[in-house]
Amino acid sequence: MSKEALIVISAVVPLVAIVALMWLGWRGKLKRQAGVAGLPEVPDGLGTAVISVPGQYVVTTSTGDWLDRLAVHGLGIRTPGIASVHPDGVVIERRGAQDLFIAKDALTNVGTQAGMAGKFVEKDGLIVISWNLADTEVDTGFRTTEAGAKRPLIEALQALLPEDSDTKRNGKNN
Repeated sequence: MSKEALIVISAVVPLVAIVALMWLGWRGKLKRQAGVAGLPEVPDGLGTAVISVPGQYVVTTSTGDWLDRLAVHGLGIRTPGIASVHPDGVVIERRGAQDLFIAKDALTNVGTQAGMAGKFVEKDGLIVISWNLADTEVDTGFRTTEAGAKRPLIEALQALLPEDSDTKRNGKNN
């Protein structure tokens, strides 16, 4: 066997092994998370959005564990999107994935962070929406395309929170 063939084989074999291990890990995560409830459908008749902001859906993780990416229902895949706040909840339209509806009653907190699984930006660069997906507490990250749109989106989201939430009571955004 030639020296060039050995070099190619020694590069390709580890690469294939790494990809196979990543695929097995993702498949295992899907199996472990099979009990996570399905995403709620976007209800008909939501009405006009209070605000709609283009950006990027980042990821949904278990609340408080920014590395525990949810793989089920396409929640672990970053996509371009539009976040629209309505009186009854939030819709995140995700290109190539099911739209994500977060009902007003499911919201628990709205804040900012520098990063979540797979995406790190400047301090407070991501909007993090904490909510209940059935009986699972989750955090969903969204990054606005334009920095000037972040504050109005956060304020519209915070207006949906219950009056007794920490965010409303303390005026904190994270």
